[in-house]
Amino acid sequence: MMNKKRIVILGSTGSIGQQALDVIKLHSGLYEVIGLSANNNIDLLEQQIKEFESPYIAVRDVNKGGILKERMPDKNILIGPDGVNELASLPEADIVLIAVVGIAGLKPTLIALENDKTVALATKEAMVTGGHLIEAVLRQGHGSIIPVDSEHSAIYQCLHASSHPGQEIKRILLTASGGPFRGWTINELKKVTRQQALNHPNWRMGKRITVDSATMMNKGFEIIEAHWLFNVTLEQIEVIVHPQSIIHSMVEFVDHSIIAQMGMPDMRVAISYALSYPMRVSSGAKELDLTSVSSLTFEQPDEATFKCLRLAKEALRIGGTMPVVLNAADEVAVEMFLQGRIGFTDIADVIEKAMDAHAPLSNPSLEEIYAADAATRRFVNNKLEG
Repeated sequence: MMNKKRIVILGSTGSIGQQALDVIKLHSGLYEVIGLSANNNIDLLEQQIKEFESPYIAVRDVNKGGILKERMPDKNILIGPDGVNELASLPEADIVLIAVVGIAGLKPTLIALENDKTVALATKEAMVTGGHLIEAVLRQGHGSIIPVDSEHSAIYQCLHASSHPGQEIKRILLTASGGPFRGWTINELKKVTRQQALNHPNWRMGKRITVDSATMMNKGFEIIEAHWLFNVTLEQIEVIVHPQSIIHSMVEFVDHSIIAQMGMPDMRVAISYALSYPMRVSSGAKELDLTSVSSLTFEQPDEATFKCLRLAKEALRIGGTMPVVLNAADEVAVEMFLQGRIGFTDIADVIEKAMDAHAPLSNPSLEEIYAADAATRRFVNNKLEG
């Protein structure tokens, strides 16, 4: 009988974490959940602990962690960022799913890889802010990454159809749904409401990534992530708007053949692939009925209207700490938009101002990355409050 894979889920109460647990429930004979962490949603975390009987638990928020300790005194609950990092290095863990929001996912990703874990990576900001650090750890022979983003999972799957994965790539074709505002003008976008921005036509995701999809910043982050994951240049990555979200991405090889990965828009497919690799198991997603798909269409993105995509490309070209600034400014600006303090089109303007004000450092250390992140957040908050 095959041993169960022992899974740690960092960010188990978020959208990806919950869907990962849905997949695991389908295959209780294949997986064992040994670690769960949350930022502050201790009510849901408590339910997950009881259902999956995870022996290791961490809560990033210190106050919320203390409350959960009082509720569950018989459990060993780790508190604060160090507790989350400890879960990333558990000796008995086979796979660490990183589904932590934002730059907070960078350090646990590095720790898991340094401890030779397979990282199922759903936190693209880890690659955006510290791709060169992650690449260095992987080059040293530590750990491995299987991407969980639907697009990067698709690319990973396409590459593994090749006899020499990565060596025969001509270009990567990253598909984008275009979000809820595809075809809108700048003047129309200025009137976008919070509710409209959170109403994605195809995908079920968390609030920040849903807004990032609407601005197309999410696709910009995915360009940076693809650069690091697949060792390709910016010029080898092309974004194509595909509103139906049936083709999740494609790879063109040097012989000009293109392999595409297709399926219903359901994150459980990518999650299931990352957890079961190199096997495939049922994900719980609906079957794709090609006869019911009336058409598959493709178009170029409008970078003049959705300038977040252009800003992300520029951050990758500059490199160093500039992608850190891109991410930090976006995170603050999106939160401000969700609070009703700035407009939808102000998000890109805020990011551009933060990038213009930053003098990037090349090949930054982890400490320099955190410093650039903190400085950018101060800058953006001061600008918006001033």
